[in-house]
Amino acid sequence: MPGFVVSADVWRQFLETLNSSESLVADLPYSSLHLDVANWQQLQQVAGRLRQEIISANVPQHWVSTIFQAAQTWEKKCLILRPTLAVSAASQVIGNISGLLESVFCPCDQEAIAQALKQAWSQLFRARSLLYWQNVGINLQQINLAVLVQPVENAIASGLFNANTLGADIEATWGLGVAITNGEVLPDVYYIQDKTEVVRERHLGNKILAYRVHDPTSVAFGESQSKSVLMIDNNCLLAYLLSEEQQKQYALSKELLPEVIVLGNQLVRELGTKLTMKWTITQEASSTKLYITQVSAPLSAIPGSYFIKGIGAARGRVMATAYVIGSQPKPAQIPQGVILIASAITPDWLPLLHDVAGIITEQGGLTSHAAILSRELGIPAIVNAINATNLIQTGERLLLDGDRGEVYRSRGDEGVEEISRWGDKRVEEERKVISSPPPSHSQSMIATQLLVNLSQPSLISKVQVLPVDGVGLLRSELMVLNILDGQNPHAWLLDGRHTELLELWSDQIMQFASAFAPRPIFYRSLDWRPQDLPSLSDNRQSSSESILGEHGTLSYLRNPAVFELELAALAAVQKRGYSNIHLMLPFVRTVEEFVFCRRKVEQAGLTQNSHFQLWMMAEVPSVLFLLPEYIKAGVAGISIGTNDLTQLILGVDREQGQLGSVFDERHPAVMGAIAQLIKTAKAGGIPCSICGQAPASYPEIIDKLVEWGITSISVEPEAVERTYSAIARAEQRLILAAARKQLGN
Repeated sequence: MPGFVVSADVWRQFLETLNSSESLVADLPYSSLHLDVANWQQLQQVAGRLRQEIISANVPQHWVSTIFQAAQTWEKKCLILRPTLAVSAASQVIGNISGLLESVFCPCDQEAIAQALKQAWSQLFRARSLLYWQNVGINLQQINLAVLVQPVENAIASGLFNANTLGADIEATWGLGVAITNGEVLPDVYYIQDKTEVVRERHLGNKILAYRVHDPTSVAFGESQSKSVLMIDNNCLLAYLLSEEQQKQYALSKELLPEVIVLGNQLVRELGTKLTMKWTITQEASSTKLYITQVSAPLSAIPGSYFIKGIGAARGRVMATAYVIGSQPKPAQIPQGVILIASAITPDWLPLLHDVAGIITEQGGLTSHAAILSRELGIPAIVNAINATNLIQTGERLLLDGDRGEVYRSRGDEGVEEISRWGDKRVEEERKVISSPPPSHSQSMIATQLLVNLSQPSLISKVQVLPVDGVGLLRSELMVLNILDGQNPHAWLLDGRHTELLELWSDQIMQFASAFAPRPIFYRSLDWRPQDLPSLSDNRQSSSESILGEHGTLSYLRNPAVFELELAALAAVQKRGYSNIHLMLPFVRTVEEFVFCRRKVEQAGLTQNSHFQLWMMAEVPSVLFLLPEYIKAGVAGISIGTNDLTQLILGVDREQGQLGSVFDERHPAVMGAIAQLIKTAKAGGIPCSICGQAPASYPEIIDKLVEWGITSISVEPEAVERTYSAIARAEQRLILAAARKQLGN
């Protein structure tokens, strides 16, 4: 694709022309911008002020005219501005910085170009960017920011050609490649045999929508097809629904697929076996044309000649030394910076996992304990990697690709290179480096509450800068593992250490309450089974491996001592002035169980605070029939746990990765149950949240959740940004549909 560059010198000149009375802005670009990044409020305020100054400033007209005149020669209606960074600190290791910036689309007119250019420049001052530069010790003076300007052509299909020493694969979707970049579709995938044009395997993706250049005068998108339009972004891109017939077809035809393979293989021969090519196919008159839009080397080192395939459970790539545990019990310690390979991982391993670089387990699925722990800690992970403990030896150098679920054996001596922890949205086909930003001035505001699932106090500072309305699921059983010192809480009580444990427990909760105040915290009380925490199990509990077992509120009826201690800890937090902490009961089977717990809550004095809310998880299928009774009994809200709800409705153990194709939250029975719960909660006048893995794994269902009236969605930290975008799109579509209906009337 043709293009030209607005250089870093232009960016620096623009900053020098900013006319502001604020010294922070007036010093740009020479300010070092040293901030207390641990103070999230200050970080957000500074980032907001800087970006607002840039967005509201004027770009010199002769610059805009020069860019416009050059772009006009392409005779295209839409442009893409790709910001690019370079750092003049050659001795400094800064990792992957491209994920800090996103491309900006705009119409080819002078006003839009000026606004898009400022939007591209201002990204350098987002909260996550300021946080990143501060953490790696780089001053603003060392940063150079240029912007590549290119035309946007309507495309039949677009995608990626990814090559490595084992072969290549192609990802493809209909229309422009924006849908892949935004993570809005699962593209078709073709696996190419090494150095050949033979397709050894192909998989049809899940492609519901596509993008094209918005042209109001186009006959193709006239009144007859207006119902398929989802939204128009920045008056430049148009998102539309694909027909059911097109969704069932591969985006690359049998005639076009070989062209992409041949071109990709040619680049491999000329540039080496490690590369990613972005491509697009356009229709020109009566013929098609294949364009290269970008070629880049991958961030990881060349993998070796052997790999293991599993399920990618937590995104990111990492190269490190293997440390094999096998089926042994939980070890006393794990070396720092290794890739841990184990048969399975239970939650009581959590204290050992904070410093590992990657995780591979032979068992488990996307909602298994290993997957949940790794996603929250931001550790790249693969589960269901069959026979991994026998195929890998301690001390081997491995490349773990959590995006693809693949393990490579490395032959080199490269140092540990961690690529992406926390982000997972493809931005220029590379992964983000640190947490997502708060909503920017150009980002759509959303009415649906976005919450985060959390358990580790050590992650609070990273999560605080995310655009979330609070903590929708504070997993107590993982939180308290940090303080139990390897003992069951019942053992603490039997040893007469009630006061000590209560103080430690309330201090843990206090960290979350104070950090997020006044945003709400929904603390889920203990929900563990003996097989989940074998090292903490006591003799009085069953060792059954059942997916049900004695857990949730039923265990409180049998032995309420620890539940009473939890309530006392919550009450202690309340007494210290925090009214943003609420209680959520797990795995409630009957109304009687709920009433028992409600009485305990009242006895603990929690309800004396008028702000306090008692919620329950909706994960046992009986709640579908009993929810009106729960509402009468005093439940203030429900949160749908899709992980347990799915396994109980479909009869599939969520820990069994080999049954992953059967364990599907999008199954009509599961989606029907979710719809019914939302409808019943709305009729009963209580809020309904959802906190399972489903919205993060399948963002396309968010459209339905918002349409049905979900009040909040709670996801892991790594899924916040893409969930925010998905909610915004869903709400915009509803508004558009309502407006059209009103116009029709």
